[in-house]
Amino acid sequence: MAQGAKKIITLDAVKSNPEFRALIETANNNLEVMGYTEHGLRHVGYVSKTTANILRALGYDGRTIELGAIAGWIHDIGNAVNRKNHGPTGALLAYEILLRMRMDVNEIAQIVRAIGNHEEETGTPVNALAAALIIADKSDAHRSRVRRRAYDASDIHDRVNMAIKKNYISVDEQKRVIRLYIFMDAISSTMEYLQIYFSRIVMSEQAAGFLGCSFELIINGAAINGKKTAKPTVVLRGSEREVSED
Repeated sequence: MAQGAKKIITLDAVKSNPEFRALIETANNNLEVMGYTEHGLRHVGYVSKTTANILRALGYDGRTIELGAIAGWIHDIGNAVNRKNHGPTGALLAYEILLRMRMDVNEIAQIVRAIGNHEEETGTPVNALAAALIIADKSDAHRSRVRRRAYDASDIHDRVNMAIKKNYISVDEQKRVIRLYIFMDAISSTMEYLQIYFSRIVMSEQAAGFLGCSFELIINGAAINGKKTAKPTVVLRGSEREVSED
């Protein structure tokens, strides 16, 4: 049991913690052996910043935003143990480490709720942190995630990620719409993307709903889960602004 007064634990403190760093590196190494795309510092950095920016764009307070960033940074540490049930496993690992860091237990509870519910197999958006984390995590499909030394054009995951030359999340604050824009080349196709990501997009729709928003997926200008067709451009419109960060 941790002793002493509780501390305000910052994102920087979590990033500096050697236990978290070792778990992130081990998780990424495990998934490389298993043939998965990159899950290391690049991925967790993207998820951390994007989770925080979604919450910021929707008007959440500063501490909630920082807790979202912390959850994003450590959301995949359960992969250091096993890919299966890595969300709940990661939540348990995070609880013990954050408790030793003397974070307030109520804040820890919010973080582990998010980590434990970010995967589509067993998770659901149970709080704002979880909802923003789900959208940030599921949006990270991009050629920079492909492990170049092991790239296999016959593997659908490698092929889809390699095809995505740009992607970003935007938030339309006035209309309460969260959009995921994907720009793919001919290496893969929208159909192949959906073969992999359909359940993740459904979960993102649920997460956006929890945040009081709708969710739209737009691939090469075509609105996949909406009725309209968007212009194939990276120019944002009106109150819409990009919140993802790579």
